[in-house]
Amino acid sequence: MERLKTDLLVIGAGSGGLSVAAGAVQMGARVVLLEGGRMGGDCLNYGCVPSKALLAAAHAAHAHTHAARFGLTATAPKVDFAAVKDHVAGVVAQIAPHDSEERFAGLGVRVIREYGRFVSNTEVEAGQYRITARRIVIATGSSPLIPPIPGLDTVPFLTNETLFDLRERPEHLLIIGGGPIGIEMAQAHRRLGCRVTVIEGARALGQDDPEMAAVVLKRLRNEGVEIVEEAPAAQVSGTPGAIKIDTKDGRSFAGTHLLVAVGRRANTDKLNLDAAEIETTKTGIRVDAGMRTTNRRVYAIGDVAGGAQFTHLAGYQAGVILRPMLFGLPAKTSGDHIPRVTYTDPELAQVGLTEQQARARYGDRLEVVRVDLSAIDRAVATHETDGFIKVMVVRGRPVGASIVGAGAGEQIALWALAIAAGLKMRHVAGMVAPYPTVGEIGKRAAGAYFSPRLFDNPRVRKIVGLVQRWLP
Repeated sequence: MERLKTDLLVIGAGSGGLSVAAGAVQMGARVVLLEGGRMGGDCLNYGCVPSKALLAAAHAAHAHTHAARFGLTATAPKVDFAAVKDHVAGVVAQIAPHDSEERFAGLGVRVIREYGRFVSNTEVEAGQYRITARRIVIATGSSPLIPPIPGLDTVPFLTNETLFDLRERPEHLLIIGGGPIGIEMAQAHRRLGCRVTVIEGARALGQDDPEMAAVVLKRLRNEGVEIVEEAPAAQVSGTPGAIKIDTKDGRSFAGTHLLVAVGRRANTDKLNLDAAEIETTKTGIRVDAGMRTTNRRVYAIGDVAGGAQFTHLAGYQAGVILRPMLFGLPAKTSGDHIPRVTYTDPELAQVGLTEQQARARYGDRLEVVRVDLSAIDRAVATHETDGFIKVMVVRGRPVGASIVGAGAGEQIALWALAIAAGLKMRHVAGMVAPYPTVGEIGKRAAGAYFSPRLFDNPRVRKIVGLVQRWLP
């Protein structure tokens, strides 16, 4: 067995691991990177990239059927499902070189295409190598959670890791799980010509503001997606092409294909964490605010750390842990400014506290400002007025923002910046937004916060009256 010594060992070449490896090696550290699966991890190969490529194809198909509102002839799109999947694969292939073994080797990273397994507090075995490192980063990500539904192991089903390989269009796609993945894929497949039924054990999009979620769910239902809520799956049965789901309330739903999208589990099975005295929780590896595990030499970031599962969160955590690992400086992570987006049409975006969370924390000190997209001229021009923004404000400072509507994922960046930088509503009000853009809604929200203070304030009126008397 060949022995290697390095400054930093990174286990996992997904978003977080690649960010750590690239940053560390370019600042002079010796870096070894382990990856037994595909470079780029879940996001590139099975998650963010292929799903958004599929949604883009679905959006283009949907545009055909809604052209009449622009004075054009509406037509039913002819969907070549295999060609759509070629488009998805092409997008992944175009981005893949950025995450490739060749690129990272060119940066100076020693890339070993093997899974890593701890054999001591400071040593990891990977294939024929035993690696000793001063610091180790676990960035092994997560995998689809397969729920213990009776009969599920007897029928063929899809997860996000197999869905994008499907070349023939499902006639009727059943989806267990009404979270962001399930709802995104429901709309995409419906727009590409499939019948779709979503079965959710609680409330669909249950982690989001209910008022916001209702806008998205209404759109999907209007497009023909059947969404069944408060209906836990009790039994799955059938054969390829004929699958049935029985729910606990006694109903049955039949379809040709089944997608399981009920959540994800941390990838820790191959790591032999006990050998390194690394503790886990129900959701992943136990870490402190600085992303350190119970082994002080080892950090864990991204999905495997058991928190929110976003690519951009893993990238943020990667930047934070570089400070103590490379420079010995203290650093802590924060989740308050981390946005999330559901990429349906309309999109649903959130950063900071929802209205419900903010009311529970701040009570009467909370002010909520709201602006409808129907008040935004660009949204009127593009017939995309379904949606609105809500900003939660405490003493002039935003503590959360919720947006549902066209481009919500782009618009939430402003509020992520405001919360991260500790800006106040006056700073957003002072911004000049180009006209006409949907992004004007952020400035409008700030204006809505100040309007009653300026225009409905007797004191302001009195001061203006006095000044006007004395002005020459």
